[in-house]
Amino acid sequence: MENNQKMNIELTEEVAEGNYSNLAIITHSPAEFVIDFAKVLPGVPKAKVKSRVVMTPLHAKRLFRALADNIKKYESTFGPIQDVNEVPTFNLNSAGEA
Repeated sequence: MENNQKMNIELTEEVAEGNYSNLAIITHSPAEFVIDFAKVLPGVPKAKVKSRVVMTPLHAKRLFRALADNIKKYESTFGPIQDVNEVPTFNLNSAGEA
């Protein structure tokens, strides 16, 4: 899409509410990237995928760049995001499709 074209984006009330996620599971094939978003709660041994996004490798790379750009802008306004040195590991057992 050219930079000078305009696009109207529709956002329904249901989608506008959003889904909280603190876990993203990313898988890929030669043709697509799949990002599953879930919410993990302390003491709860199960996390249910709330949203799945499937995109082409090209769009995944564009998302990566856009996210990096937005993080840079965020940190220039609010300061560095504190990273956690130790990332918890999960035994991700898929119990069916989301």
